[in-house]
Amino acid sequence: MFIKIMLCPYCSHQQTSVLESRESEDGTVVRRRRECNACQKRFTTYERVEVIDLKVIKKDGQVEDFDREKIKVGVVKACEKRPCGEEDIEAIIDEIEMRLLNRKSTQVSSSDIGRMVLTRLKKLDKVAYLRFASVFLEFESPKEFKETIEKIS
Repeated sequence: MFIKIMLCPYCSHQQTSVLESRESEDGTVVRRRRECNACQKRFTTYERVEVIDLKVIKKDGQVEDFDREKIKVGVVKACEKRPCGEEDIEAIIDEIEMRLLNRKSTQVSSSDIGRMVLTRLKKLDKVAYLRFASVFLEFESPKEFKETIEKIS
């Protein structure tokens, strides 16, 4: 066990202990299980090298750098209070990121990313899928929502 400087997400203490480290199968990510030295709560961190030169084209035409955290925020909100673990969410984001990196183009539309998220959430949890779809697909009426529910039922 060794000590690293890492802010605890619970109490913001600066010292945590690494309890366990694991590399992903492809070696691109290191998962670390940590424990706060002050409050003794445990949490997981993921370390990865940022080498993405990917641009996202938004609906309004603006272009911005790819940010996996934006995807994570949307997926976490969709999965809130659902039986979806942090590892499931990270796996979805990792898979999407790898697919985007393997494309020939360095630009991707935000709607392509949204469809990728929907596809994976549909397999993971239907309620999380519906939550994400209601925002991404911009349902105009309860009828549209009902039609989507009927399609996945």
